[in-house]
Order: sequence, then C-alpha cells, then structure tokens
Amino acid sequence: MFNRRDFIRTGSALGAFTSIPTLESWGDTLLPSLEGPSHHAISLDQHWTVARISKSTPHQQSHQEGQLPQVTLPHCVSQLSWQKWDPSSWEDLWLYRRPLQIPQEFRGLRLFLHFDRVMVNATAAVNGHSLPQHLGGFLPFEHEITSLVTGASNSLSVTVDSRWSNVPPSGSPKGPASVDYLLPGGINGSVELRAVPPIFIKDVFAKPVNVLSADRRLEINCNVDSAIAKSTPVRLVATLQKDKQIIARTSRSVDVAQNRQDVSLVLGDLKDVILWDTENPHLYDLTVTLFVRKQPLHAYKVRVGFRDARFELDGFFLNGKRLQLFGLNRHELFPYVGFSAPDRAQRHDAEYLRRQLNCNIVRCSHYPQSKAFFNACDELGLMVWEEIPGWQYIGDKSWQDVALQNVGDMVRRDRNHPSIVIWGVRINESPNDPELYRQTREIAKSLDGSRPTSGTMTPSSRKDWRQNWHQDVFAFDDYHAAADGSVGIDEPLPGVPYMIAETVGQYSYGTARNFLRRYRRAGDPVEQAEQAVLHAEAHSRAATNQRCCGVIAWCAFDYASLMNAYAGVKCPGIVDTFRIPKLGASFYLAQVNPSVRPVIEPSFYWNFGSNTPTGPGKHAAIFSNCDYLEVFIDGRLHERLKADKDAFPNLKYPPFFIDLNIDGASKPELRIDGYTGNTKALSRSFSSDTASDRLWLHADDMEIQADGTDATRVAFAVVDKFGTPRAYAKGEIHLQLTGPGIIVGDNPFSLDDTGGVGAIWIKSIPGSPGRITLSASHSTLGTNSVNISSR
Repeated sequence: MFNRRDFIRTGSALGAFTSIPTLESWGDTLLPSLEGPSHHAISLDQHWTVARISKSTPHQQSHQEGQLPQVTLPHCVSQLSWQKWDPSSWEDLWLYRRPLQIPQEFRGLRLFLHFDRVMVNATAAVNGHSLPQHLGGFLPFEHEITSLVTGASNSLSVTVDSRWSNVPPSGSPKGPASVDYLLPGGINGSVELRAVPPIFIKDVFAKPVNVLSADRRLEINCNVDSAIAKSTPVRLVATLQKDKQIIARTSRSVDVAQNRQDVSLVLGDLKDVILWDTENPHLYDLTVTLFVRKQPLHAYKVRVGFRDARFELDGFFLNGKRLQLFGLNRHELFPYVGFSAPDRAQRHDAEYLRRQLNCNIVRCSHYPQSKAFFNACDELGLMVWEEIPGWQYIGDKSWQDVALQNVGDMVRRDRNHPSIVIWGVRINESPNDPELYRQTREIAKSLDGSRPTSGTMTPSSRKDWRQNWHQDVFAFDDYHAAADGSVGIDEPLPGVPYMIAETVGQYSYGTARNFLRRYRRAGDPVEQAEQAVLHAEAHSRAATNQRCCGVIAWCAFDYASLMNAYAGVKCPGIVDTFRIPKLGASFYLAQVNPSVRPVIEPSFYWNFGSNTPTGPGKHAAIFSNCDYLEVFIDGRLHERLKADKDAFPNLKYPPFFIDLNIDGASKPELRIDGYTGNTKALSRSFSSDTASDRLWLHADDMEIQADGTDATRVAFAVVDKFGTPRAYAKGEIHLQLTGPGIIVGDNPFSLDDTGGVGAIWIKSIPGSPGRITLSASHSTLGTNSVNISSR
C-alpha cells in the first residue's frame, strides 16, 4: 500500500493512472462521473455502532463488538420525541465505530476521511491512531489518513463530545437554556472516504465578475495539493457547460511544488450565459481537470450561477432590478432526529419556502445549514442569508478562535452557491465587539469579496453603531409595537443599506411588549388567528420606505428550545415542527400570482366548539390573491368582500376581513368563492359538523432509496369532509408498518398537544428494497394507509 512518504520519496504513483483516457479521446465529455473534490468516494454512512461512554471509562472497555445495533448516518445519539427534549440525554461522550475497508482500486491514492458535520466536538481514530480533535458542530472537516491504513481491513472510530462546551453557539455558564435552540448530539452528517491522486485539486472557487456587462467573466481560483517532493508541471483545464453543451474553455500550465498552492484561471466571452434569478435560476457546470504528462489525473466539479446581488441605499437589487426581500428565518431542527434529517427532508423545506410560502429569501438562523438545503435553494431560486453559529453570547479567546474558524470554513464550503447573497459574520444579536468582528469580516472578504457581510443588530447594539459597527448591510431585529398596538417598523438608518432580519416572532404587540406569545395549534384560537395579520403588517409597513431592502420575518418552522417554549417546543413558526402550515401561514400562501395558483386561506377555524362558541369573530381575516370574494353560509350569500388595500397598501395581495360572529348551533357550512376579473378562480368549503370528519394521511414521496439513510415524511390529521384540518381534534393515532422500512417518530401518536395533526418519517433499511405500507388508525375515524416504494 502506498502512503504519503512513498509519494514524497518517488512520485511513482503517477504511473497508476496511465490507463485513464487522454484529452483527445474524451471529445466534449469531461469526466462526468467525477463530482466535487473526489476522484473516488465511498460513503461510510452505514455499519456504525454507537455507545455512550464517560470521560473516566477507557474506550476499549466501553464497546463490545457484536452487542450493539448498527445505525446509519446522519444519526442523533438520543431517542427523541417531537417535544420535551432533555439535554442530559445527549450531553456526554459517545463512541462511534465501524470497519474501514480500503478497496484494491484505491491502491496508490491519497486517502481522506471527510465529515460533513458532527455535533459538537469530534476525535476520529484510524487503527487506534487518534487524529486532531475538531471543535464545533455545523461545518465540515477532514483528515488525511494515507499513512495510517495498514491494508484492506482497518478500523475507524469517532469519539463525539456532545457536552456543553466552550465552542459556539454554546459556552455560556448559563447552560442550554441560554441559547434559543437545542443542540442534540451525534454524527449528524455524512462521512466519506475520499481517494485522490498524489497531486489533486483541493478546492475551486468560481467567482462571476461584471455579470451585468457583455464582458462578464468567471474568475476561477484552484487550490492544488501535491504530495510530490519535487516541482511537477501540470496543466489545468477549466470547462463551463450547460447540460452537455460546452460554453467556454480555458487552460493554464504551471509548475506545482510540494504542499498547496493557488492557481488562477479566467473564462471570458460569456456574453450569452443566462443569469440566475429567483424566477429563472439558471445553473452551469464548471469542471476543472488537472493533467500530468498529458493524462487527466483529477477533476473537480462545481455548479455556477451568474447573478449580481447588491444591497444599496435605495434597496436590494438582483441583476440590476430592485427586488423587495420577502422571507422567513429557518431553524434546521426536525422532530425525532434533531439536526440529523436526511437530504430529502432538507430539500422539502427549501421547496416549501419557495413554492408554497412564496419566499424569495431565507435566513439560516443561527448556524450554517445542510449543503442539501443550499443545493435546493440554488435550483429553486431561493436566496440565502448564511451565518456563523451563535446566539447573543461571546466567549473567551479560545471560544472566539473557533468562531473565526467557523467563518473561514463556512465561506470556503458555500461560496460557489449563487443562492447565497450575504454572509452573517456576527454572532446573532450579540453586543458590538469591534476587534472580533473586524477579524470575521476580513476573513470573509479575503475568501470571497463578492458578497456583503452583516449580522443582526438589537436596540442595545444599535446605540453605538457609528463607532463600533463595520459591516456592509445593517440588519435589524425589529420587535416593537406602533402607537396603536400593531406591528411597528423603525425607519432605516441613514447612510447604510438597511434590512429587517427578524420581526413578529412571539412578540406580544399591544400593551404586553414581551416575547410570551405561543402560536400553538392547540392553544388560544384568537392568538393563532392574529399571527398572519401581524406578518402582513410587518411586510406592508417595511415596504413603505424604499430605503428598506425588505423583511426576513421570524420564523418559518417551530423548533426545539428551552426559551419561552411550551413543552420544549418554541412556537413562533407559521408552520409547525411537523412541516404542517398553521393559520399564520395563510398570508404567505396567498402571496403568489393567481395565474400560478389561486389561493383562498382563512386565518381562522370554522368551528363552534368550546374554544370558538360564536365562530371566527367580528374581524376575521381571509387571505387570497383573488380580486374579490363571495362568502356563503349554508348556501346563502353572506357578504361580498374586497381586499383591505387601505390598511395594507404595500401588499400585492392584502387580506380580506369579514364579520363571522354567528350562532353555530345549526352547524353551518361555509363556502368562499374567489374571482379574478369576472371568472370564478377557486371555491373552497368548510364544515363545522364533526360527524363527517375523517382521518387524512399523506406521504411526501412515493419512492425512497434503500440505503438506510433516506426517509420521507408521512403527515396525518383529522380533517372535515372537505379536507381542512379540524382544530383541537384529540385521540391517538396508532401506526402499523409492513415492508422494509422503520417508523421514525412516536407510535402511538397523541393528537392532544398538536391540535389534531402530526407526522412521522418512514426510513428505509439498508439494502432492502421493496414495498412499504403504513397504516394509521384512530378510535373513531377508522383506518387509512399509504404505500411507499424503497428502491
């Protein structure tokens, strides 16, 4: 087996690649199988065991081979429900182990272990040889292990320290309750064995320049890593493609010395490329191939989008056109698995934000999120604010050193994503620290000078901003009430680009002025009905001043927290933790052109039970993109409505309001017809008669991969005869699964705390394809089932 010393001494491993075809034999097909940085990559997501250990227990005594069940990655060390998470269940040391087989075809290659992310600190070991500890839970890291493997069969272990420690976002002496999101531990990303030649391309940054001009170009920086002792001549060929069509190609020959060096190339004559934007997110493939002795030794492939995103004094401009930012903050925490959701679930979040909630931007609060999520944002046209881990607290120098490392790792990993338009380089809502944030900004700018930097500011940190704030965009968390108790929006600060990074959330507008509101589906119906209106007020009022780039409101999804939460779940989301929309989502759902889809979304429940004995009330909101609505009760016209453009002048589709304070003893039926022009575009009906309720069951995907990692959500709800969720429904859902899959979630599932809805995930079993059937039953509503194929 060649190791790194063999490469350095002889360089003879280059001969192992003489069988790779020459450039002339490729034609226009440039190594399409080589994705990202790897020449060969093997997933190490399967065949792990995990055991809880303590600092005083030797690792070899705490893990008995063959006695622990195998797990697949991503993995959370705790068995979680959807609520009431207990940090003590994961705050410990954990030992993951698996065999490490080195294929014969990897002989002569350099070997790297790559970890997407581990929560929180990780020490890997190969054949008992410990590698340097990695600190922090949200970003990738890797180790070269070429000299540590001893043959085909090896062992790999990872000691995961999930305790509260002195790294962002934790570290505060107040413990987990000091951070507004919980941090379940485990290897919560994928692990790969990557094999590359002795000289390979370590990284590629492709930066579009002069995008709005005919002379636009792509500046490419390649980091080349060599283990050869002597200087070696290489040639780098950069090819830009759309599907199989070559758009441009360039090359450069250089001599590469041992270790790492940067090599730059420029692709010009790109006048015909189509720009990436939110409505038409065009993407191109860039492949950089490294040649030695005229042989293609290694290729690195990235996706590129050409777009110009600028925060100016008079707003945000995408490709030269002003665009009002319309978005939500997103936490990545999922029920049952914490940060260990599969790629499919991450993508569904992006799809829901862009295609259903109609957002054009999302803020990844308050940490870098899954690369699968960013890939989906690129493809969907969903712009992104990405920021480093943290929440208000700034620690000592060693803590800050990790924060600085986080900035560099975040920018390096994600700077090729066209969806990312701003770097958050300040700890969320932290006080001004001029020296720390001078360094974070400089790191981001040195690695990517094409994007602005920012960080969220609060009233306290805003006071001395002229002296101690030195970012590009002023982003304010605006939580205050106007004089009439509605949503207040401050005027933008003078002389700087300005946006709102948070608003609404759980803030109690009116006289309370605290953060104790809880938009639980099983909670106060009046409070729930107000959430959508508050979000509508925030967006409309922020758009009054063209100096404000827009609003990223708080927030998209409910999440696990110990701060102002109910049973460990914080409820500011317009969508619940199961990814089922609440009443608060009605405003966002309606902000779409009716030619795409007409929408009628009442921001109330059509119930006449103990919670709402007289119905929705005198000022009930209906969100719709129709020109006018006709409302019928038991088939009789009750009222014809026009949108309230006076109160919401800056919304394209303002809400409608109606008096529905009525006697519901007869269990009336509600129908709302929506018209665009003189054409009825949509009609929706709602039943208050619970006798016709039924059990609804829905799987997001009809097919998943039989790799033991993939999973799809199955949602369930008690609905009326027209399919609308019935508020405050109770009882238990009993689930039964047959076929090659497992249920990830509570079984039985109680509806009492969820307001009559819920979800679990169906996960595949490694190497076991087949048909999966999930049956759900309720004591009074009967049984329903779905089928999923595992392939």
